[in-house]
Amino acid sequence: MTTPAVPARRIPEEVHRRRWAILGVLMLSLLIVVLDNSILNVAIKTISTPAPTGLGATQSEIEWAINAYTLVFAGLLFTSGLIGDRLGRKKVLLGGILVFGIGSALAAESGSPGELIAYRALMALGAAFVMPATLAVLMNVFEREEQPKAIGIWAGGVGLAIAIGPITGGLLLDHFWWGSVFLINVPIVILALALMVWLVPDSRDPSPGRLDPVGVVLSVVGLVLLVYGIIKGGELADFTDAKVLATIVAGLAVLAGFVIFEKRSDHPSLDVTYFKNKVFSAAMSAIALVFFALMGVTFFSVFYTQSVRGYSPLQSGLLMLPLAAAQMIFAPRARLVVDRFGNRATTTAGLIVIAATLAAFAGFEADTPIWVLEVVFFLMGTGMAHIMTPTSVVIMQALPREKAGSASALSNTFRQVGGALGIAVLGSVLSTAYRNGIEDKLGLLPAGLRGTAGESVEATLGVAEKLGPQGEALVGPANDAFLHAMHVTALCGTGVALIGAVVVALFLPGKAPARQEDQEEAHLVAAGE
Repeated sequence: MTTPAVPARRIPEEVHRRRWAILGVLMLSLLIVVLDNSILNVAIKTISTPAPTGLGATQSEIEWAINAYTLVFAGLLFTSGLIGDRLGRKKVLLGGILVFGIGSALAAESGSPGELIAYRALMALGAAFVMPATLAVLMNVFEREEQPKAIGIWAGGVGLAIAIGPITGGLLLDHFWWGSVFLINVPIVILALALMVWLVPDSRDPSPGRLDPVGVVLSVVGLVLLVYGIIKGGELADFTDAKVLATIVAGLAVLAGFVIFEKRSDHPSLDVTYFKNKVFSAAMSAIALVFFALMGVTFFSVFYTQSVRGYSPLQSGLLMLPLAAAQMIFAPRARLVVDRFGNRATTTAGLIVIAATLAAFAGFEADTPIWVLEVVFFLMGTGMAHIMTPTSVVIMQALPREKAGSASALSNTFRQVGGALGIAVLGSVLSTAYRNGIEDKLGLLPAGLRGTAGESVEATLGVAEKLGPQGEALVGPANDAFLHAMHVTALCGTGVALIGAVVVALFLPGKAPARQEDQEEAHLVAAGE
């Protein structure tokens, strides 16, 4: 029996030996970028209270503190991946982390809501260069056969960050001022920078070709217009508004122009022929659809646990732990399920589980046992782990290794646009359904308060609290109207997840055939040789 030849290693031995330490540094960088987005959700109430406790930010200013980050982040992700491939991913990673750290320190010391919005945009500028670079570096320090395991651990890190953000935010706000939720990033940034300089090797596309400034500008303008239109539609709870429609159509038109320009260019930023690969396109669609459904659910589950169930921000964060635990447990092991059943079966099953958990929200009431919510969150995390890992592996391995930054940036762009759409579309469904449910109960209020009270369950409960005993009659109807709105929104999310399941079932590859060497070895073992 001849021993099969060991494939030549493409990664230098020195880098190969420290690959897991490098993955740890990459996850530390990823942790603060993802964690900061979820940590702010807990601080919203504090920031909206008047000085000296908060900044006295209005509802619109709070939304823009969140949306400014999403807008800059989504708009620059693709461009940052291209720059990383060209200049070197380590340089881009170091620069991105440094800008993120500076933005965090400035945000912590903001003297007004306007300053906070500006510094959040600066943080997003840094984050946009960090996120794609972490996955691109990962692809260049792990051999192909270890990449699924490494990507699984990377995806588990995202789940951990999403869950510990609200818990960390709750703990900080219990003991310190609101700015501490941003200042906490600074020491982590310093540690990450030191470890990166020491451990992470640089890599780039060896033949990046000529610059494509027109393509870069078109991609940034198109994405910013599209995401701005989506955010504005969600804010107004009306996607038929003329300005909203005009912005979204303009964004789509610019992106269509980008695709046409790239197809005709002899040095494109994005080789659009990648999307002719049905597997690549289906994996991208699955990522966008799962984040559409999940971000919408995260949005309304916070109101459900805090406004209807009466849990504190910290307790709400702790309730999300099963979701993170499931991702941490299953994301690194998802590759084993893929090996056994194939990408198609694993990802389709994951999306069906997500659809089922979303449908479960349609049955939740004010007195549903809390352990049921915990089980649903755990199953949601399990489903997500079996979608994120296989689709990320498919996307990253579909493109050449030297294009890793572009591949990572593309998948992150689809994720961000899907998430922004989820919050905006499902948020506006929630808002419209709530307003319709509570409208006829607001007749007793003074005319000036009716519009404000009908905006959200938080707004209704806030008005009820100010009115004292007279407002108590609004609490029950507000909770009922919100639960009905949540049920409608959850069913919309279920439909989106099921569409995703159909897409991946049709286009993702099934189980890969056993390798020739494995088949020969199996025959020899069977023959007793």
